[in-house]
Amino acid sequence: MQPNRRDLMRLLGASAAAGILPRPSQAQARADIYDIGRSGNVRLLHLTDTHGQTMPVHFREPSVNIGIGEAAGRPPHLVGRAFLEHFGIAPGTAQAHATTFLDFEEAAHKYGKMGGYAHLATLVARLRADAGPGNTLLLEGGDAWQGSWTAHSTQGLGMVGLAYQLGVDAMTSHFEMTYGEEKLRSNLKEFKGTFIAQNVFLTDEAAFNGAEAFDSDSGRVFRPYIIREAGGRRIAVIGQCFPYQPIAHPRRFVADWTFGIRESELQKVVDTVRGTERADAVVLLSHNGMDVDLKLASRIRGIDLVLGGHTHDALPQPMLVANPGGKTLVSNGGSNGKFLGVIDLDVGQGRVNGVQYNLVPIFSNLLPADPAMAASVDALRKPDATMLGEKLASAGALLYRRGNVAGTMDQVVCDALLHEMDVPIALTPGFRWGPSVLPGDAVTMEMVYAHTAITYPDVYVQEMTGDAIKTVLEDVCDNLFNPDPYVQQGGDMVRLGGLDYVCTPGATMGKRISDLTLADGTSLDAAKTYKMAGWASVNLPQGGRPVWDVVASYLRQQGEVKPGRPSRVKLVGIAGNPGYAA
Repeated sequence: MQPNRRDLMRLLGASAAAGILPRPSQAQARADIYDIGRSGNVRLLHLTDTHGQTMPVHFREPSVNIGIGEAAGRPPHLVGRAFLEHFGIAPGTAQAHATTFLDFEEAAHKYGKMGGYAHLATLVARLRADAGPGNTLLLEGGDAWQGSWTAHSTQGLGMVGLAYQLGVDAMTSHFEMTYGEEKLRSNLKEFKGTFIAQNVFLTDEAAFNGAEAFDSDSGRVFRPYIIREAGGRRIAVIGQCFPYQPIAHPRRFVADWTFGIRESELQKVVDTVRGTERADAVVLLSHNGMDVDLKLASRIRGIDLVLGGHTHDALPQPMLVANPGGKTLVSNGGSNGKFLGVIDLDVGQGRVNGVQYNLVPIFSNLLPADPAMAASVDALRKPDATMLGEKLASAGALLYRRGNVAGTMDQVVCDALLHEMDVPIALTPGFRWGPSVLPGDAVTMEMVYAHTAITYPDVYVQEMTGDAIKTVLEDVCDNLFNPDPYVQQGGDMVRLGGLDYVCTPGATMGKRISDLTLADGTSLDAAKTYKMAGWASVNLPQGGRPVWDVVASYLRQQGEVKPGRPSRVKLVGIAGNPGYAA
């Protein structure tokens, strides 16, 4: 059961009453939006889902983020004006631009790009200094090593070096594991913080064969938590990595490991840090996704705060969740380096007395670049600077990815597959990472990599029956819209080229997708076989052209690129849903 807004403000009460927890609109009125004040004795800094974006970017937040069942009408499933009204953000402000899609092009020109490690480093140093020595922990929630050529070409190691410069104390993961166990472990030897993940165990066969593990008796692969002294108190941080790794990505990357949410194991860890370890505050550093974290927080006692990632939801305030042991605050920290979560805790003996939470937007034109970090980023990018800077085409429309059912950049990828592979149907995954390109700006090779750089990028062409295509769509749709968060995996709907359909998010499995129609208006025949192209297959063998080569080849022929005929997706049964703004 979700406590009401009054309950939330009561927990945040000491900070709010002192005026230290301003509404975002009030914060924007300040001459310095980074003068956020300080409360309590412990400061946590939370960074998640940067996806390898070392430089400032534009990133459009979704206009479609539909909640189903209990999730309907509550954060994070609010978009546009519904989002602003819920969080008390004034339209037209920098905070409104950072957290919604509204007037995106105009606001992007007005406020500039966001993120970038050099600007982030400046902010982190300032916030550490404000909190005083020894009072701050910097936590990274995963998906830092993937999403750019810089990350991909160094197999994540370049991002490890930047994390070292930032002073990351602990991290958990998701895409980091798609480099495979050997490379993951090699990179972690260079990581100066601590990697934590309570929910990864050896398979029975791997345990029998003596595979490497943090705890060979239990089979737990990684350290489950850290205990750090901060502000004179003992702070426990428990790691929860992405629980569906072998389902969402090729199993070969993590062949010896099993994953899952693992409620019972997590409860044991919480009880241990509360008991034996005498923790005064307990934090879960999670890559579950927001809806999963909300359900988990309602079932686990003893966690004070969940710092979440994976679903890229940028929430200015956490949600307060009741559970058998009391209440837990649940947050999610946005993506692409746009935000830094700043959480000040008033920690007493064995309890948290108050919380000040700020999701701070990183406007690169308001934060000077840290010289040392800028030099490190430049050194990483320099060997490939000419290649990355190649202008492939200019954007004839706003190109973006994020949204439950469609994105214009995804449509360009589908157009490339249709054209280059000469097929009538194309599929591209509903990934949530990848910066936006403003109309008139160059679509560079760097931008193509920012939307395609994964470790299994090969394009395939195969034949599928109409019935098989529908089955694929139903399966992805259930992952997105199943009312049980534990069945969701956090991505958006697969994007299509050359195929239209009707989607009923509130229907049951197998009944959400209907009226599949080819681009020429012909109904998809369940028994007929169709040729189709796609990429990022979890099951098919690799060996084709990498998708970035296919997309770059297409773009070089365009001059000015606009999405072609978009696949038309009609959504049914969502009238009045505040997660839909078309």
